[in-house]
Amino acid sequence: MKSFLSTIKFDYLQRTRTYSFLITLCISLAVAYTFVPEPNASYSTIRISDYVGYYNSAWFGYVTAIMTSVFLSLVGFYLVNSSIKTDQITKIGQITAATPASNFRYLLSKVFSNFLVLSTIVFIVFIMSILLFFLYNEGFPFELSQFIVPYVLIPIPAMFFIAVLAVVFEVLFKKYSVIQNIGFFFLFSATVFSTSPNETQFVLDPFGTKIVMHQMEESVKSILQADEQTSLSIGYVLGNVQKPKKFEFNGISFPSSFLISRIALILLSTILILMISPFFHRFNIKDRPKIISKLPKLLDKKERKEIVLSKLYKSEIDYGIFSLIKTELVLLFRKGKRWLWIINLIGMVLLAITPVEITYPIILPILWFLQVHRLSEISSKEISHNVHYFAFSSHKPLGRLLTSQIIAGIAIILFLASPLLIRFIITQSLSSVGLIIIGSVFIVLLASTLGILTKGKKLFEILFFMITYANINKIPFADYFGGLIHSPNYIMSLIIVTITLGTIGFLTRRYQLRN
Repeated sequence: MKSFLSTIKFDYLQRTRTYSFLITLCISLAVAYTFVPEPNASYSTIRISDYVGYYNSAWFGYVTAIMTSVFLSLVGFYLVNSSIKTDQITKIGQITAATPASNFRYLLSKVFSNFLVLSTIVFIVFIMSILLFFLYNEGFPFELSQFIVPYVLIPIPAMFFIAVLAVVFEVLFKKYSVIQNIGFFFLFSATVFSTSPNETQFVLDPFGTKIVMHQMEESVKSILQADEQTSLSIGYVLGNVQKPKKFEFNGISFPSSFLISRIALILLSTILILMISPFFHRFNIKDRPKIISKLPKLLDKKERKEIVLSKLYKSEIDYGIFSLIKTELVLLFRKGKRWLWIINLIGMVLLAITPVEITYPIILPILWFLQVHRLSEISSKEISHNVHYFAFSSHKPLGRLLTSQIIAGIAIILFLASPLLIRFIITQSLSSVGLIIIGSVFIVLLASTLGILTKGKKLFEILFFMITYANINKIPFADYFGGLIHSPNYIMSLIIVTITLGTIGFLTRRYQLRN
């Protein structure tokens, strides 16, 4: 037991000292600050019809707990879903495989370290929610229990579920990170968007948010004294400039079935780890290229001919960029499994035949997100494969290498969007064509710049998932490709941000080359 706890401890310490954890923590704090809008804010996070709750302890505790459960489940998976792969790269896994530790014990230690990493962020957001209460307080007393109860019952079990899910995906899909990313994206979306206000749905909700939102709706219905369906919105809804009405929310008394379901979620998740432990490769990766030793063949005895140096062809060095662009395109095209291109082709067909109202704001961002495994390492693959010293010493690594990577990435993204571009060209919607081009440049520069800054792919994967999820929910400020109607000022701001991203990326890479 002592060695088991030590493994969890040192794994937790190692991961909390990483750059990706620090970035995720900063993002979480910045987002948590907006969970409960300030009194004069022009947006809302949780709103039932025209009502929001008084800013008492219960409202702060439950709202921030709900938002933490959803938000951190969304980004937390991408933060912790490479723990086994990290051990494989650092060779810690091979050392562990040589010890008597069982597969279940090793995987369970990864689950607990994942859980501790996510729980650390939950705890810090918990402290911030209390600080926000004192900042925005409307004269209501502070009740610590209204913060502790929702955080213990809502986000904590959800974080354990996400920690288990990350390990399960790594074991089942091994090195296929693209399947892990896409699979979790659709699983998360299906779980969040499922709406069935009944007790069974509350019990099966892994995030634990539906029962609280249902109780909030019932509170508003009791005020309205009507049975009609109230419209509850969760997420960032901009433009709510009309002053909302207030109702008093005093928390809820969780039924015993819900309490049992939260405990059962943890137990069943642990059993799931036990079930998949026989499938764990234990770092015996058999799909490595095998080196087959063959006996040297005897050279055929042929008549030796004299080599005339003057007749040899003179090699020509190509300092152009087109050969590099071609190479980068081939690398991007061959990234991942080839059968994934079948999904891309299906997406392109949908871009060509579905209504523009669905294609532009929903299908296009999803299709682009499916390329996250291609874009995430567009500027950091040299470091990932330890060839950066060779690549950075090449002729004009900024003007040729980095530029060719960006151009190739934009070309792939625009190729995937080509059916929609052709439709807009036919209908002479040139503004939409321009916005899609700007969006493709933006997302590629975002991937390139974040890869240069962090020397990895994790941060871009997290942000790209958040941006795509926000676009599916039609949140205006996350629209980077013109799927929604925007003012000219917004488009100009997007262009400025895109240029700024490119500038930061090039200046940072130049600094890295000089130092």
